[in-house]
This record gives sequence, structure tokens and C-alpha cells, in this order.
Amino acid sequence: MMKKLVCMAGAAALVAMGSAFAQAPAEGKGDVRKDTRDIRQDRREIQKDKREIHQDLREGDKKAAARERADLRKDQRDLRRDKRDRRQDVKGKS
Repeated sequence: MMKKLVCMAGAAALVAMGSAFAQAPAEGKGDVRKDTRDIRQDRREIQKDKREIHQDLREGDKKAAARERADLRKDQRDLRRDKRDRRQDVKGKS
């Protein structure tokens, strides 16, 4: 009788674990979505930095323009990194 209970409990545990893994969200899909969102945000920041550089140069504020250029380079690096990451995620899913 005890053996049957232990076997039933073990089988129930295996079934429960299997369905827990089956319902886990796909990591790759969420990661691609996050990278796409980051890319969109980086592009917006790059456009904003370019507008601010032009404004600073019109006003003759070379120091502010230099700071904006540094921020622009940082955002462009981040954009390249996010694009590369998304490419690897999509490639890895296939």
C-alpha cells in the first residue's frame, strides 16, 4: 500500500513539473521584443541629441555641443549593441 502511494506521489510530481516547464514563457521572444524596444528608444535619443547639437551650435555654445556629441556617440554605440544583440537572439531562435 505504501509503495503505491509513493509511486503515485512521484508520478504526480513528474506531471506537475512537466506542465510547469511547458507553461514557462519563451525567453527568446521576450528578449527580441525588449531589444526592439531598446532600439526604438535609442533612435529617439539620437534624434534628440542631434537637435540639441544644432541648437547649441546656433546659440554658439560649443561646450554644450561637445557634451551632446559625446552623448550622441554613446547612444550610437548602444544602438549598435542592441541591434547586434537582437540579430543574435533572432538567429539563435531559428
